[in-house]
Amino acid sequence: MTAAAGAGTVPAEGRAAVLAGLLEKAREGDRGALDAIVREVNPLLWHVARAQGLDAEPAADVVQTTWLVFVRHLDTIRTPQALLGWLATTTRREAWRLLRQERAGADPDSEVVEHALSPAADVDEQVLTHERDRALWRALQAVSDRCRRLLRVVALVDRPDYDVLAEAMGMPRGSIGPTRGRCLAKVRELLLADPTWSR
Repeated sequence: MTAAAGAGTVPAEGRAAVLAGLLEKAREGDRGALDAIVREVNPLLWHVARAQGLDAEPAADVVQTTWLVFVRHLDTIRTPQALLGWLATTTRREAWRLLRQERAGADPDSEVVEHALSPAADVDEQVLTHERDRALWRALQAVSDRCRRLLRVVALVDRPDYDVLAEAMGMPRGSIGPTRGRCLAKVRELLLADPTWSR
């Protein structure tokens, strides 16, 4: 079995070792090993980028940039066993850089103009949706940063890989489900206490 063929079924406990092995083969020019690394890690990098608050298109740009940086540094990554962490950190930094750029170059009036020119929908429905969205964001801002990050990542995927999620969040796998439950319960409690939240 080639490296590329086996990477999709890597057990969690052996992921770091397998990725390190694939990195060594990629350094030797094995294109299949490089493709296998991308297949194995790309979903995690996507979650990391989205967890920083990016929409789908800029998140895709960030992940693509991360892979370009990876290829440029293929021969200089000193600790192959830490490849997953290196890629996640690179993705986070690139997302932060993009967010700083967006904030620096944002035109505060452009969103208002775009909204004013968009086709009118049911005004009552828009107002209700807007109020519900604001209430939800208020509740999310009131919970801990770890809760926000966890709920944001979990919301992006139907069935998140808890092993990958645990590594990305830096928390034990077994605590993800209970932590997620507590975070959702807190958000629900805050929403029920908010008079603008329509039940």
